[in-house]
Amino acid sequence: MGQDRPPRGQRRQGGPPAGSAPGPDDMGPKKGQGLPKECGEEEARTCCGCRFPLLLALLQLALGIAVTVVGFLMASISPSLLVRDTPFWAGIIVCLVAYLGLFMLCVSYQVDEQTCIQFIMKLLYFLLSALGLMVCVLAAAFAAHHYTLLNRVTCETALDACHCKLPTSEPLSRTFVYQDVTDCTNITFTFKVFLLTQMILNLVSGLVCLLACFVMWKHRYQVFYVGDRMYSLTTSEGQQQKV
Repeated sequence: MGQDRPPRGQRRQGGPPAGSAPGPDDMGPKKGQGLPKECGEEEARTCCGCRFPLLLALLQLALGIAVTVVGFLMASISPSLLVRDTPFWAGIIVCLVAYLGLFMLCVSYQVDEQTCIQFIMKLLYFLLSALGLMVCVLAAAFAAHHYTLLNRVTCETALDACHCKLPTSEPLSRTFVYQDVTDCTNITFTFKVFLLTQMILNLVSGLVCLLACFVMWKHRYQVFYVGDRMYSLTTSEGQQQKV
């Protein structure tokens, strides 16, 4: 009866203090709570400020230009060189693939396609990258074959041309004539260096095209299906634990 009643704010034990009561501005989740996750996902898709597929397209463009320039330099040595021995065509194809990739990745690139145009562009980039891979491997094979032939021939200059002969012990002994070549060192040294450069550039270009195909396939299929599979496994394990 005569005891003093405790203050109204201290009647309930374990309640939140008066200063921690939610105010009108604290309703709902804060806006900044989802930013770390989004930033982490964005960083996972970027490298040095650029998306990883964009870096692949830039590499394709640089390698394609290099293969094209070296191919035209090889063609300028002698007009009798075959087209397969001067693989500027491989560089042109890789450049076209790179231009399509840059347009797709810089304008409207999304991992999950929302329109038919995005799906067609991704599919076309995937198919052209596969074509670039095959063309680069073919160009590297032609360059390697010609390089091995030049290692076995003996060359001499005659009538404004360089005549290179295979040894007579070869079952298919023949003579290669390079027109408008007054110095055979242009064939035995300069042209061999160009062939070796073409082998390296085309192999690297093929590897980049293969990696671009893998990235396109992964973004289209592996990410989502692997996620569904992992989710189904975790749900099944949770159900077994409940039982």
